Amino acid sequence: MHDEITSRITIEHQHRVIFTRNALAETNTALHDALTPRTPTVPPRALFVLDAGLVNAQPVLPAAVDRYTRAHNIDHPGAPLIIPGGERCKNNPVHLGAIYAAVSDRGICRRSFIIAVGGGAILDLVGFAAATAHRSVRHIRIPTTTLSQADSAVGVKNGVNYLSKKNFIGAFAPPDTVIIDPEFLSTLTDRDHRAGVSEAVKVALLKDPDFFEWIESNTGALSARDDAATERLVRRSAELHLEHITTSGDPFERGSSRPLDFGHWAAHRLESLSNNNITHGEAVAIGLAIDLMYSALSGLLDITIAERAISALERVGFDVFHPLLLDNLGAVNPDLLLGLDEFREHLGGELTITLLADLGVGIEVNTMNPAIISAAIATLRDRAAAAAQGAAR
Repeated sequence: MHDEITSRITIEHQHRVIFTRNALAETNTALHDALTPRTPTVPPRALFVLDAGLVNAQPVLPAAVDRYTRAHNIDHPGAPLIIPGGERCKNNPVHLGAIYAAVSDRGICRRSFIIAVGGGAILDLVGFAAATAHRSVRHIRIPTTTLSQADSAVGVKNGVNYLSKKNFIGAFAPPDTVIIDPEFLSTLTDRDHRAGVSEAVKVALLKDPDFFEWIESNTGALSARDDAATERLVRRSAELHLEHITTSGDPFERGSSRPLDFGHWAAHRLESLSNNNITHGEAVAIGLAIDLMYSALSGLLDITIAERAISALERVGFDVFHPLLLDNLGAVNPDLLLGLDEFREHLGGELTITLLADLGVGIEVNTMNPAIISAAIATLRDRAAAAAQGAAR
């Protein structure tokens, strides 16, 4: 015999993504408008955390932050905190501790804001710090790479890596606002500039065949860093990711389905196996190629669609094979297959992997056949070898 009281907690969140230019120009009010005063008479307080790689490429950024906060009466105690970017910042707890220390030392409270300006790894790190300091400080994301603008910045996930597992420690905490400014992309390396295309291809294959066909027709412009093409890619990819998160009915991944992680079981593992020398965007391109070829070889997908998608990735500049996929004997690297176990463990319960049945049609499977994975990787290996031979002629 037991007694029970049951009630329901409903949380409503307005997920704002603002597209603008020159976000930190003194005449641009987008960031100012996203902040709210601590009280009617006390101006908003904000801690800025900047990606060190971005600051190296754009040394005027800290001064721009200072001018902006002065122009808009934003209480910004102390200089911006500058933290090394890239996936390695999520591996080192020193950087997380530095954010917590700044929150404590600078009087950042639950009515204050933490504003992250940088690539996806910095946004993940800062978002986790914000979600856990004081049990949640409001945070704003200003993504500065194609990858973060096209995908991760509009999501609700934050995290750091632990035990060689990507995002093993994390929290679901939607940002108050995301501000996307294409001007930040100008100083990216070619490698980082193309990185967001793989996530755009992923979401296009799953959600929008017309968008995929547009990418397929514009690989030359995307490879050449055409501004108009890049902005269209980023905006549509962000829209599709946001639409899924807000309308799928499972924004916090209570179930076992993660369609937006198409191609990611291998990608996450490759990042770890390479000590993050393979970037997330590059790993996703390889992971997509594996799962596309797997879908075709297992009879789920027309091989011509797999070939089209893989070819599009290659024309943008991605490799779709890496030696780490194989062991010293040429068989599938058993450490790669641990990515399946990590996916199962991450969600709990049954393994659920999204594959492709047609353009715009994802399909969930609960097992992956190692022999077909091996055949898919062998196909990609042979494809890469043939391309290398052709280039050498």
